[in-house]
Amino acid sequence: MENLHKIFSPESVAVIGASATPGKVGHDIFANILRGGFTGVLYPVNPKSRSILSVRAYPRITDVPDPVDLAIVILPPAAALFAVEEAVEKGVKGIVIVSAGFREIGGEGLEIENRIVEICRKKRVRVVGPNCLGVINPLSAVQLNASFSARMPKPGNISFISQSGALCTAVLDFAADRDFGFSKFISIGNKADVDELDLLQYLHEDPDTEVIMLYLEELRRGPEFIETVRDITSGVRRTPVLVIKSGRTGAGAQAAASHTGALAGSEAVYDAIFHQSGIIRADTIDELFDFATAFTYKTQSALGKSWRKMPTGNRVAIVTNAGGPGIVATDMTVSSGLQLGRFRPETIDTLAAHLPKTANLHNPVDVIGDASPDRYEKALDAVIKDDGVDGALVILTPQSMTNALATAEAIVRIARTSPKPILCCFMGIVDVSPGVKYLQAHGYPVFKFPENAAKAFGALHRHFQWLNREKLEPFIFEHDPSQADRIIQDALARGKTYLGELEGNRILAAYGFPVLPTQPAADPEEAVAAARGMGYPVVLKVVSEQIPHKSDAGGVVVGLETPEAVREAFSGIVSRARAFRADAVIDGVLVQKMALPGTEVILGMNRYPVFGPLLMFGFGGIFVEVFKDVSFRLAPIGRASARRMVRQIKGYRLLEGFRGKPKDDIDALEHALVRLSDLAVRHPEIRELDINPMLAHPEGQGATVADCRIILEPNASGP
Repeated sequence: MENLHKIFSPESVAVIGASATPGKVGHDIFANILRGGFTGVLYPVNPKSRSILSVRAYPRITDVPDPVDLAIVILPPAAALFAVEEAVEKGVKGIVIVSAGFREIGGEGLEIENRIVEICRKKRVRVVGPNCLGVINPLSAVQLNASFSARMPKPGNISFISQSGALCTAVLDFAADRDFGFSKFISIGNKADVDELDLLQYLHEDPDTEVIMLYLEELRRGPEFIETVRDITSGVRRTPVLVIKSGRTGAGAQAAASHTGALAGSEAVYDAIFHQSGIIRADTIDELFDFATAFTYKTQSALGKSWRKMPTGNRVAIVTNAGGPGIVATDMTVSSGLQLGRFRPETIDTLAAHLPKTANLHNPVDVIGDASPDRYEKALDAVIKDDGVDGALVILTPQSMTNALATAEAIVRIARTSPKPILCCFMGIVDVSPGVKYLQAHGYPVFKFPENAAKAFGALHRHFQWLNREKLEPFIFEHDPSQADRIIQDALARGKTYLGELEGNRILAAYGFPVLPTQPAADPEEAVAAARGMGYPVVLKVVSEQIPHKSDAGGVVVGLETPEAVREAFSGIVSRARAFRADAVIDGVLVQKMALPGTEVILGMNRYPVFGPLLMFGFGGIFVEVFKDVSFRLAPIGRASARRMVRQIKGYRLLEGFRGKPKDDIDALEHALVRLSDLAVRHPEIRELDINPMLAHPEGQGATVADCRIILEPNASGP
């Protein structure tokens, strides 16, 4: 990380391509470094100028008489390549290439970018960019604004990483309006060398960074990213990572033959990455800043040790002097995964003793519009001490008699002595300004609107849940991967890439999945013989590669209990399948032992380049397409991840038993998800897989595979 340190805290900087012409990037970046008060030595490099802004210029970086830590390159690709070669020869530790025209345009630009990286890696020189805004370190020991943003942010303890340079300038302006400070500010552009994972690791070790904000467009590292960031967010030295990712509502779901493929667009991959690495996702830039504000909220012990205030539960108390904002906060609290705390009788008695008769003593507590600072203080003190409350939201709207500053002082007095987080919403700008400034000066989060505060509280709670997530002993399985591999390789040797239930069940059985007796039948009499052999009742299903969703074609008949019913079902299935798709090749039917009743769920897998197998779980059958109530994780997963995956779906309560319905065998579903993970990791030839439905039986009775399909990819390799 030493060379990355020299990028952010250099003792000397050379600007290669510095210009004497105002308005040019080379001029503006040099001027920004110079006027920003850089504490090191600055060298402009330009063969056509004697000086830039009265600073002596050098024709080439090799002409600079002293050592140079960091080179900022502002030249077209071909000239940039020559400049990089000379900078490496000079012994620089880091390079930032601001100029564009490289990978993003392809062709020669891409070739030059790759050549630059090759040269630098041989000498262990790190490169930020090309096509980036630059880097900023506003801390007093450095004061480096090596970017083409004229605005130097105030110092702070939050670092920001962005793929977009244009977004950076807007974020800096937004931060100035909110009086928001940074430790490091980085635009990474094309990520030719240094990417977000390198920076996350560096900033995690940076003593001046307490929270990392990230604007992300795409990742080029998958499993490694999850493993590394998981340690960053929940290891020995925990650093919260907050992300906003573009393209959330883009034309996501790729065309695919399986349910999982259709549902698992690229956003599902990123949501899985964020879940598995402990990253908190924000929906907007405004929300990203709100979350960062909440995550810098700390308390300090008498011995001077500080720690981040986190809610140990999701029960919130709301104290407000206006009913409407209290209702808004209540609604947003619930939608943010929180709930209103229920006060003990003692708390209500205390509130009654200090509040007027017209006040609402139950949550949310309305202290009435004419509330004095003392009334706020008494109410907040009572609710924050309640064992049924994990934190509080305090809302103030400016009335003619409101004293915003004194109320802020009262809130700080309570907050200093409480281990529970207290977030504030002072609504307005001018009238509440003294109170807002007081809270901010003392390190207490304050928001403009109730919904912002409630969402931030929800983000804190999600982070607490991540830090305290359940850790379970792993399942121990005895799989037969060689048997599964033989089936897969035999199918591929025959040019077959679509596997239905017959071969699919054999693969699943090799991994311990509970499958039903299944036998193919080419005509009605073979179907009757198969049914007699396995015992009634049976199910008949059409066999055709061109009809992956059998029910759509009327290709499934269940509950057959006699030979006559089997013969009639066989003929009907074939007839309906031909009517559904005239060009379909009908290979007969499958006769399958009918499973015991159960709740229909789906288990699926779709393989992505870079990231590997994406697993899916949700309610199955037709419900998967109607409700899309599913959760995703990237394989491999263990027992604890499988448990969280099952509990994440909205319909989880139905699996627990609801209104007389017995509880399903959730443990069997968790086993099945880990088996599926093992299968997906060991066999990269499997591109997509659906188990739909799997029938979850009552607790203790397991779960059964009722249908499956597998799509293979010839010549596939990991991940």
